[in-house]
Amino acid sequence: MSTDAFLTVATAVLALVFSLALFDQWRERRGAFQLAWAIGMLFFGIAAGAEAIGLLSGWNEALYRTWYLTGAVWTVGWLGLGTAFLLGRTRFGYAFAVCLFLGGLFTFLVRNRPEYAGAGTLPLLYLIAAAILALAIAVETYFQNDRWPLLAAGAVVGVTVLSVPMMAIVVLPPPGFALDPVTGVPTADIIPGYLRLLTPFMNITGSFALIAGAVFSTYVFMPKRRVLPYSLDPNQPGDQFLFNLFIAPFAIIVNLIASLPATGRALLTGRIHSRVPATILIAIGAFIPAITDSLNRFGSTELFHLGKFLGVVFLFAGFLVSIEVFREIRVPFTGIRLATRRRESRAAAEAAEAGDAAPARAVPPATEAASEAPAHR
Repeated sequence: MSTDAFLTVATAVLALVFSLALFDQWRERRGAFQLAWAIGMLFFGIAAGAEAIGLLSGWNEALYRTWYLTGAVWTVGWLGLGTAFLLGRTRFGYAFAVCLFLGGLFTFLVRNRPEYAGAGTLPLLYLIAAAILALAIAVETYFQNDRWPLLAAGAVVGVTVLSVPMMAIVVLPPPGFALDPVTGVPTADIIPGYLRLLTPFMNITGSFALIAGAVFSTYVFMPKRRVLPYSLDPNQPGDQFLFNLFIAPFAIIVNLIASLPATGRALLTGRIHSRVPATILIAIGAFIPAITDSLNRFGSTELFHLGKFLGVVFLFAGFLVSIEVFREIRVPFTGIRLATRRRESRAAAEAAEAGDAAPARAVPPATEAASEAPAHR
């Protein structure tokens, strides 16, 4: 078995086991974020499995169509949706709205590239839909309505459902699949432009949401030093709110960097919340495949299989570290426990609540920690 084949098989097995574990956790706790991540990892595993079968036994049209829908279109969007549900009771809705709008904008801006020929007016429709949904999510976040992830779910589910008949009616030129002539990695060269445009729409939104959500979640739960204060209180004057909304991304980055020394000390002394190392691993797991997939679109496919494997390893590690996602580790759908029920240490919980998301919720300072921290447990 070649190295690429081994990596692909290992990726498929890990992703499917991971998906089963997440479904098992969702069965017990009914967390919407667990269900969305479980579906995303299921698609990840199916896509990797299609690649493994293609490498070992040869490609065919059905296998290629399955790979494209589950891997190129659906996976990242569903993983990003899980992050939206996880952070649904925070101000992360603003960031997700930006991610969604950027996905629609990029789809519109690349409409004239040769690979998207024949898309017609669809890029404009994608942009309009993304803009409307992004505005609705931002408004819901402003009014502290924690149901805004349902709007995000509408976008992801809508694209998923729409892509099925679009793929079903596509007539692919013989032999019904396209591979890189050097590495044998599947490419989207024969997919029509109107269908290929769904890939950046879902992947940009999902990748940015995963990475931005990891940064935001790390910031929420790390011991913080706020050198650049800001407030997203909707009760403040409109001009002040818009100014604070504009500087919020910069303030979070500055405060995060300034808080790293204290976070390092907390990590060494066991006073760090599990969400901090977990979300860092998740961000790495999202970033690596995003880079290798981008290289694949530009014709560089050498790192494609390695990127997928490293991505699922870091994602799996991040979710396992998070006590919130896996309160106990067991063989899926059995009573066999590999690790007993876990809880955050008192020191970690107190450190998180003491420096919790003051900028993330528009509530009085006395109730910030109480209102924000339970939203992530």
